[in-house]
Amino acid sequence: MERRQYCLLIAAATLFSVLSFFEPSAADTIQLTEGNIQSIFARHELVFVNFYADWCRFSQILAPVFDESSKKIKEEFPNPGKIAFGRVDCDAETSVSSSYHISKYPTLKLFRNGQAVKKEYRGQRSVDALAEYIREQLRDPIQEVKTSEGLDELEAKKRNIIGYFADKESEGYKTYMRVASQLRDDCPFYAAFGPVAEAERNGADTIAFRPPNTHRQDKIFTGAITNYDHLQQWIFDKCVPLVREITFENAEELTEEGLPFLILFHHPDDHDIVEKFTAEVSKQLLSEKNNVNFLTADGLKFTHPLHHLGKSTNDLPVLAIDSFRHMYVFPHSVKENIAKSALLKQFIDDLHSGKLHREFHHGPDPTEPPQITDDTKVMTNNDQDAKQPTSPPESTFKKLKPSRNRYTLVRDEL
Repeated sequence: MERRQYCLLIAAATLFSVLSFFEPSAADTIQLTEGNIQSIFARHELVFVNFYADWCRFSQILAPVFDESSKKIKEEFPNPGKIAFGRVDCDAETSVSSSYHISKYPTLKLFRNGQAVKKEYRGQRSVDALAEYIREQLRDPIQEVKTSEGLDELEAKKRNIIGYFADKESEGYKTYMRVASQLRDDCPFYAAFGPVAEAERNGADTIAFRPPNTHRQDKIFTGAITNYDHLQQWIFDKCVPLVREITFENAEELTEEGLPFLILFHHPDDHDIVEKFTAEVSKQLLSEKNNVNFLTADGLKFTHPLHHLGKSTNDLPVLAIDSFRHMYVFPHSVKENIAKSALLKQFIDDLHSGKLHREFHHGPDPTEPPQITDDTKVMTNNDQDAKQPTSPPESTFKKLKPSRNRYTLVRDEL
């Protein structure tokens, strides 16, 4: 009898151990915590994460939709390690929420090979829409070019990346595939193999960047193709320039990235100020690339934001921040001061610290008080002005920011 009970205990312990090893059933999403999130990332190609708060009604509405979508996708892609759906309780896991800069609930982010995809999911919140988004993310990110003529038929307006390989088994192609998977939303990726690629390979696998509106004026990657970090950084820099132009066609897409705008409004013929702005952003603000969108805008086309700022085309160039709540004008002459004393960086620092927003409500922050004697107790005009609240205009892009009809915003300034 004792032997039978002992065997039953061993069997129960073994069953518990086996069940503990496996993830939740297909109908469930994985509850992610600070303790397990990195291991889940490491074990899956894709992890789709719902950052939520239990008290948020939008999170409550999304939860069953997200679970059903998870079940649907796992039935289609049952292979272990391919895709996982996870959820983070942001009230319980504040460090996880903070590390991924969650500013609204629910936020849906996709992680590929452990790295967050730049654009969060902002599409329709239905089972079918979420499932189709994941299917698209699981499709091959590289289009094969099968003829030499096809290399000249790529979409001219795009920033194209082209790989030339002996075959699909090469280590260079495997690295290229990893980078393409990570940056698939930023550039179209192409590949040619064997005889089609031979003329461009020069005896070795080659990767090239083709700038927009050029013909065979490709820039060749000169590093080791099998070095993922170097190749990824090179392609990222080609696909996503540090300073981009905002147009009426891409304004909504840029706003979807959720980053504040630092915009230089300039006359379209003033190429010099654009070059200076680009140089100073690279010099002073490179570390802010993931926190701010650096943009240039044709001041003759974007007259409405200028008017909103109290400016006209006669005032160009004009530099401003749009935080998606307010717009703040650079408080110095752009041409004369854009390169002086890190003023550009100070402008961005004042945004992050809340100083620009704080001064909107309470007037300029106080400075160190001067030494006042009995003979100098008269307040200067400057002191009086410093106590007057400022009044920056509202954002002209705020109508494109996350809607309060589908998100609970953690803070007003995004």
